[in-house]
Amino acid sequence: MHNGAIMPSEVRHLVDRGQTYPLVRLTGVLDADTATPVRTALLDLLATQPEAIVVDVTGLRVAQSDAISVLREVLDQTRDWPGSHLALCGPADALPWQPSGWPVWPDPAGAFAALGEPETDRRVSVDLEPVVGAARRSREVITEACGRWEQPDLAGNACIVATEMVNNVVAHARTPMRVLLALHGDTMSVAVRDGSAKIPRFTGQVAPTSYGGRGLLLIDSVATRWGHLALADGKVVWARLEADSEIPRTKDLQRDDAGMTDPTRG
Repeated sequence: MHNGAIMPSEVRHLVDRGQTYPLVRLTGVLDADTATPVRTALLDLLATQPEAIVVDVTGLRVAQSDAISVLREVLDQTRDWPGSHLALCGPADALPWQPSGWPVWPDPAGAFAALGEPETDRRVSVDLEPVVGAARRSREVITEACGRWEQPDLAGNACIVATEMVNNVVAHARTPMRVLLALHGDTMSVAVRDGSAKIPRFTGQVAPTSYGGRGLLLIDSVATRWGHLALADGKVVWARLEADSEIPRTKDLQRDDAGMTDPTRG
């Protein structure tokens, strides 16, 4: 992706944030070579946890039909977090785009109309430095948001999750971070974006004599789902919470280890 002239196998993207939802206009040629930068651009936008995005492919020529699978990958990678609504618009023929799993509309206006008006005051974020007191600040933001949203039952677990995520960044990533909180109906997501590509690993219970290593264990014990989203400049670690839900802790700790040792989802 770049802002120069479009060469035979290149894609350019432009994000219009002045619309109801972010509108991404893709122009150029989609093939095996350009699929990766398309994925990178879309994931970077989705990591800001928008309620929805619309991708306009009017100016995009598909040179290899299987390259459309990159949109299916983006859909699958972001289904649990941020869980944004995704929509395509503008293709001359909608049929080739159906394998993407994205709803397809003739134009942006149709996509925006189908998505409806965005919910107000359901997403909060705060930027923090990797310093002592960062976790406390994240808890203050979460407590205030949960009070405003009338979700007191979620505040405690959300603070636990944020504390462990933020402390992990302070201790290990040591980069600036962004804490993201969102309400999705009767569930809540807590996420932390940092500038380190190192992925947290969880292998189950920690020996009582071990020092540390319990952060992911705590997150796993209170979250219904958790995982990470790898980005070009770092990652997002996220968790989904439900109020008054019975978390099957024993089952979670013994669940399919593939999802936990490489937790794109927990």
